[in-house]
Amino acid sequence: QVQLVESGGGSVQAGGSLTLSCAASGSIDAVYCLGWWRQAKGKQREGVARLYTPTEYTHYGNSVNGRFTISRDKSKNTLFLQMNDLKPEDTAMYYCAAGRTCDFLLENWIYWGQGTQVTVSS
Repeated sequence: QVQLVESGGGSVQAGGSLTLSCAASGSIDAVYCLGWWRQAKGKQREGVARLYTPTEYTHYGNSVNGRFTISRDKSKNTLFLQMNDLKPEDTAMYYCAAGRTCDFLLENWIYWGQGTQVTVSS
């Protein structure tokens, strides 16, 4: 089992920045992918960024590429999402997730946090 707890969400104006954190605990070594997803009201859950733990390779969704950065502090078992140049369309509940394979197929992600809300006003 892996437990994930997000923090750092909030409200910001367009163009601003936020950093989300995800504290991981449990059987971290059993997962090969850590990532961030988001879900806006009335929309499907969308993969935002993912990190393949054996190589630290990162990949981003098209809508955030160049603005968001995923990283982690291995010593603290903490995953981060640095979000810059935020836009109103980034408004969503953001979830930290972990899985054994690294892609943006929702069914491959096994463990989920409770989510943290990000609201971007224009």
